[in-house]
Amino acid sequence: MVLPTNLEHVATAKELQQLIEQNENVMVCCGRMGPMCIPVYGVMEELRDEYTHVAFRDMAFDSPEAAVIRNLPECRNFMGLPFTVYYKNGKVAAATSSIQSRDQITKILDREFGQPE
Repeated sequence: MVLPTNLEHVATAKELQQLIEQNENVMVCCGRMGPMCIPVYGVMEELRDEYTHVAFRDMAFDSPEAAVIRNLPECRNFMGLPFTVYYKNGKVAAATSSIQSRDQITKILDREFGQPE
């Protein structure tokens, strides 16, 4: 199951593990093609060229493989989609749920990963 976005996709838990092992900074938006998720994908697409030191990916929330994100302790109390997880050096640095604005996302990116050069 792949989301029809312009982002690179993570399809399996193994791919996610490789991604966070091979990249210092990773942002994964785990969602559906719904009204709370689509704006987040759009912001990620915009920021991709600006934050070249961050790997931006999406993952289909309803895939069994997305349990790796759905079951994170940081996501335990989340109610709304998407679940967005920020990984720094292989560990969860931040996690949010529901719609996020460009400003909210860039604040997290700057705080956890540093500003773009």
